[in-house]
Amino acid sequence: MLILGIDTSCDDTSASVVEDGAKIISNIVSSQDDIHRKYGGVVPELASRRHIELIWPVVHEAMHAAGAKFKDISAIAVTNGPGLIGSLLIGVGFAKAIAYVHKIPLVAVNHLEGHIQAVFLEARPGFPFIALVVSGGHTSIYRVDDIGIYKEIGRTLDDAAGEAYDKVAKLLGFSYPGGPAIDRIAAKGDAEAINFPRAYLKGSHDFSFSGIKTAVLNYVRKNPDNKKEDIAAGFQSAVIEVLVDKVSDTAKKENIGRIVLYGGVSANSALRKLMKKRASDDGIELFLPSTHLCTDNAAMIAAAGFHHYTKGILADYSLNPSAYMPLGSADG
Repeated sequence: MLILGIDTSCDDTSASVVEDGAKIISNIVSSQDDIHRKYGGVVPELASRRHIELIWPVVHEAMHAAGAKFKDISAIAVTNGPGLIGSLLIGVGFAKAIAYVHKIPLVAVNHLEGHIQAVFLEARPGFPFIALVVSGGHTSIYRVDDIGIYKEIGRTLDDAAGEAYDKVAKLLGFSYPGGPAIDRIAAKGDAEAINFPRAYLKGSHDFSFSGIKTAVLNYVRKNPDNKKEDIAAGFQSAVIEVLVDKVSDTAKKENIGRIVLYGGVSANSALRKLMKKRASDDGIELFLPSTHLCTDNAAMIAAAGFHHYTKGILADYSLNPSAYMPLGSADG
């Protein structure tokens, strides 16, 4: 069974053909980094316009790479939220048009569920497991009891971790996207040279990264001649320690021995290294999707769409996107 996945949730245009929710036949991602780099972040209007230009060529390339025709596609899975509303409109509108013309069933997928499904394209973690979704727009902890059964245990109260990375990178004069730049520069610095604050929010599974961003700003203003490598290393250490501590603590409290990391920030080398050590120390089984499946891609959307389709959870032509779309039930 072939599912065509489409994702235009932010600034990457992606299409993928996935077989039976597990085997990637093709996965095409067109990045807009070059467009947004000079602005230090994503410009929503420019992202939407670029999606309009790329959506058909990217879908065509994914279909061609898979050697598939539309008559071979069992369903079209499209991200309908959360994300930038203008970007989402392009993907949803295109998916509805293709579904209508070719009489193919349409499936709506929550982008966050797509991230959680990414691991199943490479591995088969047992249920339940704890999922940390950490990216430029999202930082949340979920308890996953089965496919489609998600409980949000913690979330960011302000900036997402990836958003903090981008803002600090811009402050230090690094190019967009900030995550890879800081990860690269931090490797050359001393993480103990500057002790930036850690916002643990005692007694809570939630996150807050606005304070660390302000702390870096104040430090740079007071110490303009300090090494950027040390600032980057200190900032990164403060962020990843909180992420690892929170998700590890959640696994212990939920008495669950499996953790999966998702989202663009989960490709960060320092985060992966620290998470591997903590998981080993705690006797927890850790699953880390390949870096190309951590960032936004349509393969994960197709994987999630496969399970919706087989359960008969279909969308119709009245489908509209939503910029805000929580996943699962909230804790408490």
